[in-house]
Amino acid sequence: MQNSLDGVKAILFDTFGSVVDWRTSLIADLSAWAAGRGIVADWVRLVDAWRAAYAPSMDEVRRGERPWTKLDDLHRATLARLVAQFGIAGLSEADLDHINLGWHRLRPWPDSVAGLTRLKARYVIAPLSNGNVALLVNMAKAAGLPWDMVCAAELFRHYKPDPETYLGAAALLGLRPEQVMMAAAHNGDLRAARACGLKTAFFARPTEYGPHQTRDFRAEEAWDVVAEDIIDLAARMGC
Repeated sequence: MQNSLDGVKAILFDTFGSVVDWRTSLIADLSAWAAGRGIVADWVRLVDAWRAAYAPSMDEVRRGERPWTKLDDLHRATLARLVAQFGIAGLSEADLDHINLGWHRLRPWPDSVAGLTRLKARYVIAPLSNGNVALLVNMAKAAGLPWDMVCAAELFRHYKPDPETYLGAAALLGLRPEQVMMAAAHNGDLRAARACGLKTAFFARPTEYGPHQTRDFRAEEAWDVVAEDIIDLAARMGC
């Protein structure tokens, strides 16, 4: 009997929170940078507020309230507002640019590089992320992520969970949706991918939001694969 996953040729990964640990990375990066410059700020609260604005800013684009805007520019606009809100004084435009590029310097979860490397031997692997191309390429270089290519929302001018992202990535790879698997630590991402005909794989990142985590502690539906992490996913996919 043929396994329903035998036809999978490519595995696409959600990136923020699933492959890289955005919260711990940004807090450590910005705290160290600020300490070296004598800048005092509550970077933990700022990072959490910054991420909280992520989905609402993309929704403005999705609803047509803002023209297509890549994620770097959405992050930069949010940062300018938060710096003023938090009363962080004395930052130059170059400082703000450096802080904003913190998203390019995110570090991987401990299992990510090893798991992706194993999967790469058998499958095409790529991020399918709301990040823009430069962000994802720079992140891959900094974190050692062995992608075959990057599927950025910028290429489709749509943000997940719009169907154009999942179907667009499959089309770029010359594959049918059922030949592509979406892997993520977020149940909502997988629901949208499955609605487009993609296979699905879940692994939890229960500390992604630190003490503020309220969801995605476990698989909420019968996804095609439920793994412990990306290394376990590789094992379950025969790598």
